Amino acid sequence: MLSYITIGANDVPLSERFYTAVLVPLGYEKTGQKDAAVYTLPDGPDRFNGPGAVYVVKPFDGRAATGGNGSMNAFRVSTQALLRTVHGAGIAAGGTDEGAPGFRAQYSKNFFVGYLRDPVGNKLALFCTAEERKE
Repeated sequence: MLSYITIGANDVPLSERFYTAVLVPLGYEKTGQKDAAVYTLPDGPDRFNGPGAVYVVKPFDGRAATGGNGSMNAFRVSTQALLRTVHGAGIAAGGTDEGAPGFRAQYSKNFFVGYLRDPVGNKLALFCTAEERKE
């Protein structure tokens, strides 16, 4: 079981602004730690160790954070409307569009997804499978 993810940031406050805009509407709570932004799901028995905890920090090795080529973190969203809102909020908070929200039939008939890049270039997917395509 996945417990937590750590995402590198060169400018933690800038990345924090982005991840707050994306994760808080999805039900995450933001807590601060020295030199880090931490997002946890409120009902977990071990919130800070997951499942689902997200840490945004400068890389521990002291080198620059870079976008992971080929890696992507995906977050489930409850509705298509919320997904559109969060995608737009992520762009407004310093992210870039990597694929507008919409259906991707190659995955399934009701796979609705939008893609973003954070300020470092890490790729995120916001997806919803709760609502089917209305044809």
